[in-house]
Amino acid sequence: MEKITTIGLDLAKSVFQVHAIAEDGRVIVRRALRRSQLLEFFRSLEPCLVGLEACASSHYWANAISQFGHTVRMMPPAYVKAYVKRNKTDSADAEAICEAVTRPTMRFVPIKSPEEMAAGMVLKSRELFIRQRSQTANAMRAHMAELGIVAATGMTSISKLILVLRDDQDTRLPPAARAALLEMAEQIEMLTARIEKLERKIVAAVKADETARRLTSIPGVGPIIAATVRTTIQDPAGFRTGRDLAAWIGITPQAHSSGGKERLGRISKRGNKQLRTLLIVGATSILKQARRGALLPSWVISLLSRRPYKVVAVALANKIARTIWALLVKGGIYQAPAIMAKA
Repeated sequence: MEKITTIGLDLAKSVFQVHAIAEDGRVIVRRALRRSQLLEFFRSLEPCLVGLEACASSHYWANAISQFGHTVRMMPPAYVKAYVKRNKTDSADAEAICEAVTRPTMRFVPIKSPEEMAAGMVLKSRELFIRQRSQTANAMRAHMAELGIVAATGMTSISKLILVLRDDQDTRLPPAARAALLEMAEQIEMLTARIEKLERKIVAAVKADETARRLTSIPGVGPIIAATVRTTIQDPAGFRTGRDLAAWIGITPQAHSSGGKERLGRISKRGNKQLRTLLIVGATSILKQARRGALLPSWVISLLSRRPYKVVAVALANKIARTIWALLVKGGIYQAPAIMAKA
């Protein structure tokens, strides 16, 4: 068999599609492989360039295939789509991946190690538990409101509702409703305990990481944001500037420019949704502190006077992302601006 130089691999759960070409572009292998055959196929080949789409299980296969000496590159699926000819099939996808991985302007996704994936799983598990707790709390709040028992928004008020549920002297709740809602209360308390357990692990990991500790010196950046940054951004130097990182996260305006006219719309919301949400929440916390007399940079004060509150929060999140890039690439800790004022 002729020497294979480039392979496009379309990943799946059980059946994988391989498209391999020679140096002159001729197709040498175009076939489907079962999961049990895949590693043996790459073990038998001489080292070559292998392209994958960044999707479920792609990091595992990238690490496994690279152990045989192959150069593995992962690409965002949206960038590969442009190379698909006509109808979408597994064979066409593998051919498109093989074509896209050789493009000099293609952008690649860093491959995560098992340890980096494990750190991300801790953060995603916490996010899942928080989402489940919010769903259960909202359901309990709505059911009790039907019986005339109303509490303020937020998890702090849920404890007051739980006290009402456990008060046998309160006659506003029928026995059947009390029994059902107590199950929800126990679920909320169990999820809270699990969230706190995971948060202790995250804080301990941040304290043990010198880079993550430096990130927490930025106002609005706590252990959760620092841990998320360390997990999602493997190669900060791959971004040319802090603005590129902010655009990757999705907190920069979406451009619709043509004919020399620049038109900027809402934020693009691309990239990592979890990190973008955390940065905006962190920026909002800074603005809330300013209402209680904390100092803010002068540009934030000026922006607050002429733009809506949430727009300022997103602008501040953008600035935090650019500061994170500077600390990751250039080192050091955060230095507050010289000009600060009260809102």
